[in-house]
Amino acid sequence: MYQQMIFVNLAVSDVAASKKFFTELGYTLNPQFSSDECACVVISDTIVAMMLSKEHYANFTQKEIADSTKTSETLICLSAESREKVDELVDRAVAAGATSGKVQDYGTMYGRAFDDLDGHTWEIMWMDASEVQG
Repeated sequence: MYQQMIFVNLAVSDVAASKKFFTELGYTLNPQFSSDECACVVISDTIVAMMLSKEHYANFTQKEIADSTKTSETLICLSAESREKVDELVDRAVAAGATSGKVQDYGTMYGRAFDDLDGHTWEIMWMDASEVQG
C-alpha cells in the first residue's frame, strides 16, 4: 500500500550546523539527497526535513524568505510515544543549541516546543490514545 510522505523544506543559515544539530537529536541524514547546500534529515519512514541553504531555497520560490528568528512561518509538530520521550527530545535539542519554548500539559495531552538554530519552531506532542478513540 502506498504511504504518502511529507518533505518539510526549511531555509537555514548554516547547512553544516543544521546537519550536526539534527543528528545530535538522533535523526539520520540521507546522504543521497544531502550536499553542502542541503541536509536531508530523515525523521521517520514518511517524514523528511530538507534543510536548504537560503540561496538554494530561493531557487524554489519567488517569495521573500522569512527570517524565522523574527517571524513564525510554520509550526512543525511531531508526535512522541510518551511524555518522557517528549522531554527527552526537547532536552536533547536544548543541549544541542535550541531555545526551549512553551510547555503544554493537558493531562491526556503533553507537549513542549523548541526553536532550532534558525528559529523554526518544533512542537513535540504526546497524546493518550485511549482518550481520543471513539
